[in-house]
Parts: sequence; C-alpha cells; structure tokens
Amino acid sequence: MKRRSLPVAAALTATAALLLTACGSGDDKASDNDKIAGADQGSPTPTASASGSGAPAEDKPDGVDVSLPKDINLVFDWATPKDKNEAAAMEDAANYIRAIYHGMVKRTADDAAVVTYSTGDGLHYAQVQINDRVKGGWTATGTRRQYDVSTRSTTNGSAVEVAFCVDSSKFYSKEVKTGKVLKTTPNITDFGYFKIIMVKAPTADSLWQASKVYVEEKAAKCQ
Repeated sequence: MKRRSLPVAAALTATAALLLTACGSGDDKASDNDKIAGADQGSPTPTASASGSGAPAEDKPDGVDVSLPKDINLVFDWATPKDKNEAAAMEDAANYIRAIYHGMVKRTADDAAVVTYSTGDGLHYAQVQINDRVKGGWTATGTRRQYDVSTRSTTNGSAVEVAFCVDSSKFYSKEVKTGKVLKTTPNITDFGYFKIIMVKAPTADSLWQASKVYVEEKAAKCQ
C-alpha cells in the first residue's frame, strides 16, 4: 500500500512512514553498543533471530481478537528467539501489526486489540494510521511480508526492540465502498525497515505492548 508518510518520532533521523504501507529507507541497524531508542533502560544485548516461516496465532489466550479477512495476508517469516522475553515481545509485536489492520477493518481506532497491544506513542501511532484509512475510505488487500527479524533486550529485561524488514509489493489499498483495488507498480517504496519498542504491560506478565515505532523508508537493504 502506498499512501502519504507521517512523522511518528522526533528521535528518528529519517522521515517515518505509515506502518500500513511498505515505505522504508536506509539507515544502518543499531550497533551492539547502542541503547534502545525510546526504552530509557540500559544497554541492550542484541540477539539475532534467523528468518524462518511459521503460522502465527490468530487469537491470544485472553480472547483478544486479531483475526483478519482472508484477502489480508500478513506473513511473519520469523524464527522464535531462545530468550523467553524476546520471544513473547516478538509475538506481540506481530499482534500489534495485526491489531492495526483489525482496527482498520472494523473502522475504529479504539478497537480492543489496538488498545491491548499498544501504549503511549505506539497507541497514538496505531490510531493515527487507522483513522487515516477510515477518513480516506480505504481498507487493505493482498500479502504483506515481514522478515529478517532481530530482537534485543535492555539489561533489566523490561523492554525489547523488535526490528524487521517489510515487503508490501503485493499489498494494496482497497476502496471500501467500491471494492476497487488500487494497484501500483512495484518499486523501492515497497520495502521498509521497522523498529518497534515493546514493553511489558504493567497489568499482565505475559503481555507486551508497542510503545514506540520507528520506520526507515525505501529500505534497499530489505530488497
């Protein structure tokens, strides 16, 4: 999907792209000595997660619905990290993305899934993306692939950065009223590099929430 870009965090040197698009651009991955931006915790230890396929769960045990129509296919080509916290944070980062599309399909930014899987700037970001689509009269269709994931934790384990590439060359906007698919010619704007800062929810040990979203546009390294 290709729509206008929207800044989401002043700390990001590049312009932030819409999470619902494939926009991204090139910024090197954080070094081993970098702190996780927005986490305000100590120096993290990066742990790379090898890419791999897997069928993500559509619903959480607590019953939060993140199911999507059959024509919206979110592929998470991710391998599960050995670290328990990083594995849980990565799973809920995927649920955060599903939640945004679930809210878009339901035409509300106050969808229970969005509120469950995000907080702070992450919640604001998700709601802006959904509202933008609702006002524009669009939904989505096609396949959006997330891959080349890596995770790294703060020293106290309270925050995890989940970074990954996105390919939405086969993912499009669709007009809600007419059902018309707004296809575009594949190009570099179909590739993005995302960093989502996940934090432990204060009310549930097993739940992680997106608190920050950073996006690089036109990410050649993801091609």
